[in-house]
This record gives sequence, structure tokens and C-alpha cells, in this order.
Amino acid sequence: MKNYYVYIMANRSRTLYTGVTNNLVRRVAEHKEKKVPGFTKKYGLTRLVYFERTPDVKAAIAQEKRIKGWLRAKKIALIESANPKWNDLSAGWFTKPRR
Repeated sequence: MKNYYVYIMANRSRTLYTGVTNNLVRRVAEHKEKKVPGFTKKYGLTRLVYFERTPDVKAAIAQEKRIKGWLRAKKIALIESANPKWNDLSAGWFTKPRR
């Protein structure tokens, strides 16, 4: 069964980005490594602060659109309901390359 994820990335200033993916680990890695040009790279959104999983791609896309349409205060309330300290939920997912 395939899973789809709606997620929110943030930076230390709490700038927010909402996205959807079928591979959360890969997508978060792309944000952290700043591989994809655009909003998240420009503002350094490298902290995964919220995500939810569903097996229904249409439900995931609909939820992403709903969240994107919300006022900032409602997005913050959603994040803080699951992650009150705004921890990076992907901490420990990746190892840093040796230099």
C-alpha cells in the first residue's frame, strides 16, 4: 500500500511551507540539502515541523490545498497541536557526511 504525506517545513523564523509527497524521507532530504530551487531553498526551510500520512492521494492533495488556504494562525495551531516545541521531526533521519 502506498502512503502519501502532507507536511510543513519551517525555518528558525517560523516561515512556513506546506507540501505533499509520496516519499517523505526523500522530500525532506531534498529540502535540507537545498536541491530544489524555489521558496524553501530561498528561505532555508529545513525543519520538518508537521506531517500526516494517508493512503489516499486525493485526500493528501485536498488536505494540502486546505492547509495552504488557512490563515497563518490556524497553521501554527495545527503544528503546535502535534509539535508544541517546533522540534525538527526529521532529526536523526539522516547522517552528516564525513569530511
